[in-house]
Amino acid sequence: MSSAEASLLIELRGITKTYGEGQAAFQALRSIDLRVAAGEFVAVMGPSGSGKSTAMNILGCLDTPSTGEYLFRGIHVERLDRNQRALLRRHCLGFVFQGFNLLSRTSALENVELPLLYRGKEAAARHAAARKALARVGLADWESHTPAELSGGQQQRVAIARAIVTHPAVLLADEPTGNLDTQRSHEIMELLVALNQKQGITILMVTHEPDMAAYARRTVHFVDGLVAKDEIKGDAACS
Repeated sequence: MSSAEASLLIELRGITKTYGEGQAAFQALRSIDLRVAAGEFVAVMGPSGSGKSTAMNILGCLDTPSTGEYLFRGIHVERLDRNQRALLRRHCLGFVFQGFNLLSRTSALENVELPLLYRGKEAAARHAAARKALARVGLADWESHTPAELSGGQQQRVAIARAIVTHPAVLLADEPTGNLDTQRSHEIMELLVALNQKQGITILMVTHEPDMAAYARRTVHFVDGLVAKDEIKGDAACS
């Protein structure tokens, strides 16, 4: 096995996704292929309806392909049942969304602990891991604050801490800067780059913003359910 094959984390082979039947059928993905190595930072771009969100939902085990193969560390994800996909999601994937999705009356620490609570971790272990995750995103002194007491950028940092507290292999970010101003957006992107470069977390990020995509080493462009362009840059924006 070559070093490239050994580092291959994700592979999509001939993936299609069709919604509806007959004349009402809509093919959101049309036999796409995609390979992502461990440690990559990939920006996923494309207009509305291009298939990028469908592809991300399949990668995140939130949806299943109509046909084709999805391999995660060599495991055929398309063959897993719902419970097995949920376990893969829980143990290997982290999610960051545009809307933060934090519990409003719950402290930053308790929000970050949630994935560990679902895993059945004891309280002391949850607290320690959540504090460490908050420190990694620069919020060591904010653990007792609720979302209402935090800025938008700080709320997104809490959401990122929640996503990384389980030490996921892959972080799936859907428009993570969409609700932030320019300065806060760049701060979040610098944080994601640091997590990718220093912690080795593989990141797949959907964005409509070219200046945010510029932080990634690689950009995959979707058009009409196909991968239209796959570019690897020599230098990222803040390297």
